[in-house]
Amino acid sequence: MGLIDFLVHLTSFLAPALFLGLALPLASRLLLPGRGRFWLQAGLVALAAAAVLAGGLWWFGRDGKMATYAAAVLAAASTQWLLSRAWK
Repeated sequence: MGLIDFLVHLTSFLAPALFLGLALPLASRLLLPGRGRFWLQAGLVALAAAAVLAGGLWWFGRDGKMATYAAAVLAAASTQWLLSRAWK
């Protein structure tokens, strides 16, 4: 596999995490009072989702399992909830 193919696969693998990283802080600002820095929240949410996707790849041995995507959404939403301090 060449470098370009590797980068395409890596980008496709991380696309759900990057989408969640941008969508959740934006939605949070619409629903909750804007707290915290947007890019910090986006980066941490994307990092949490990417970590779960990598864990799912390791656990199941392949990418694209719905259980992994569900766990990534749960981890991203929990991270956003913690960062926005929604319990207050």
